[in-house]
Amino acid sequence: MNIIIEDAESLKFFGADGKWTANVTDGKRYAGTNQAFKAAKQEPIGKFNITGYIPETRQFVNLDHGRGTGSDAAKMKTATAGATAPVAPAAV
Repeated sequence: MNIIIEDAESLKFFGADGKWTANVTDGKRYAGTNQAFKAAKQEPIGKFNITGYIPETRQFVNLDHGRGTGSDAAKMKTATAGATAPVAPAAV
């Protein structure tokens, strides 16, 4: 079984060359789900799946999922980092 990263929205696979590909056989293979998960968390994508691909039967097995640095939640966290609470206008 090959362990690869799949973009959950585009259904493309993260390739060994750092680009996304529609061909599962061009997907970068990871030794384990932990390594794939850590790598996916660093990618500028939203939702991702850690997928096991069995080439003999052409089956996919969803092993884990999460959000990369391109997710809305990650963008919101970055945008609000260091932000302060709104200040009420002064009475006149």
